[in-house]
Amino acid sequence: MEYTPYTLLVDIGLISALLLIGKLIRAYTRPVQSLLIPSSITAGILGLIFGPAVLGWLPFSDQLGTYSTILIAVVFGAMPYSMEFSGRVLKGARAMWSFSTGMYVLQWGAAVLFGLIVLSFLFDTPDWFGLMLPVGWVGGFGTAAAIGGSLEDSGQEAAMTLGFTSATIGTLVAIIGGIIMAKWGAETGRTAQIGDTSELPEELRTGLISIIGQRPAIGHATSSPSSLEPLALHVAVVGMTTIGAYGLQQGVAALFPEVSIPLFALAFVVGMAGRGILEITNGKKYVDQDTVSAVSGSATDFLVAFGVASIVPAIVADYAIPLIILMVFGFVYCFIIFRFVSPAMFGEQWIERGIFGWGWSTASVATAIALLKIVDPSMKSKTLEEFGVAYVGYSPFEIGMTIAAPLLIIAGFTWPYAIVVTLGGIAVFVLAFILGWTKNGDEDDEGEEAEAEESAGGSHASGLPDKPTG
Repeated sequence: MEYTPYTLLVDIGLISALLLIGKLIRAYTRPVQSLLIPSSITAGILGLIFGPAVLGWLPFSDQLGTYSTILIAVVFGAMPYSMEFSGRVLKGARAMWSFSTGMYVLQWGAAVLFGLIVLSFLFDTPDWFGLMLPVGWVGGFGTAAAIGGSLEDSGQEAAMTLGFTSATIGTLVAIIGGIIMAKWGAETGRTAQIGDTSELPEELRTGLISIIGQRPAIGHATSSPSSLEPLALHVAVVGMTTIGAYGLQQGVAALFPEVSIPLFALAFVVGMAGRGILEITNGKKYVDQDTVSAVSGSATDFLVAFGVASIVPAIVADYAIPLIILMVFGFVYCFIIFRFVSPAMFGEQWIERGIFGWGWSTASVATAIALLKIVDPSMKSKTLEEFGVAYVGYSPFEIGMTIAAPLLIIAGFTWPYAIVVTLGGIAVFVLAFILGWTKNGDEDDEGEEAEAEESAGGSHASGLPDKPTG
C-alpha cells in the first residue's frame, strides 16, 4: 500500500483511539488498576492484537517502528531544554547514587556478558542479544526504541521487536514482583507502613485527577497567543531540534557512508547546542521546562503505544527460548540487588529503597514511585528526595550508556564493552563501601538528617526529575 499523508493520519488516529480506550480501561477496570498498567502499554497491546500482525482488523501501515525511531529522537531532543544542570549532590544521596549507578551499569554489562557466554553458545544468538535485557528493563520503552532503532539501521531487524517485548515483560515483572515484595516486607516486619494498591490515591490508581484544585499545571505560558501559542512555541523548539539532528545525520552519512550515528543521539547533541545558544542570547527564560517536559512526555506515550503495536510475533517466536532465559536471568539479577545489595547499602530502611530500586530497574521511575507508595504511603523514608538529588550525578551514565552501547556493539567491540562495563558496575559498589558511601557507614549523616527532620517537623517533598527513556 502506498504511504501518503492520510496514511499517517490513519495511524495517528487509530493509536489515539487506542490510547483513549487504554485510559478508560485503567480508569474503570480494577484488575488493571491493581497492576498499575500504563494506558500506553494497554493501547500498544490492543494495537498488536487487532493490527496487521495478528487479527488484521486495524489498518495500520508498516511504518509503526519508524514512528518509534522518530519519537525517541523527539524525546532526546527535548531533554536538554527540560533538564536541571547542577553540581550539588547532598551527602544523604551518596548511597542512592552508588546504588543506582552501580545497579544500572552492572545490569548492562552482566546481561551482555551472559548473552555472549551462555546464550550465544547454546542458541547461536547475535552478539547484541544480551543487550535486550537492560534495553527493556532498566532502560525502558524509550531506550528500547533508541537502541532498537540503531541496531535495525545496522541490519539487525529483530532488535526493535525484541526490545519492546523485553520492556513489556519488564513492566509486568516490576508490578507483580513489587507487590509481592511489599507484602513480604510487611509480613516479615521489615516495614510497618504497608498498604495495598486499593489504598493508593485515586489519581494514581485510576489515572484521573478528579479534584480540580489538585490538577497540576503542565507548564507556563512564555508567549502571547496573539503572536504564537505557547504550546506551539515549545513544539516548534523541539521540532526544530529534531529536524536539525536529522539534517546532521544525513550530512554525516553523505560525507562518511560507513558511519551510522543514531538519530536520537544527534538530537541530544543538537538540543544541548540549542540550549547553549538560548543561554547565551538570554532566550532560555522563554522556554518553559514544564511545557517541554509535557511535550516530551506526550511523545513518550505515543512512542510506547506505537512500539508495542509494532512487535512482530514471528520474531519473538524465533527467539522465544533464549529470550525467556534472558528474562529469567534479569529477574535473578534484580532480585539479588533487591534482597542482598539493598540491605547492605541502605541499612535499616532498606526495604523502601530496595522496592523503589526494583521498580525502576525492571520498568521505570513512575512504576517505582507507585510501588514505593505501597510501602511508604506518607513518604517518610525520604527515598524520593535522595533519588532526586542522586539523579543529577547518575543521569550522565544513563544517557551515555544509551548512546554509546549500540555504537560500540555495531563497531564490533561487544566483548570489550561487556567486560569493561561489568567491571565498572562492580567497581561502583566496591568503592561505595570503601569510601563509606552507604547508610551503614554514614551514621553521622543519618544523625544530622534526623536532627534536621525533627527541627523541620517532618519530611518534605522534593522535585523529582523524570527518567528520560522508561
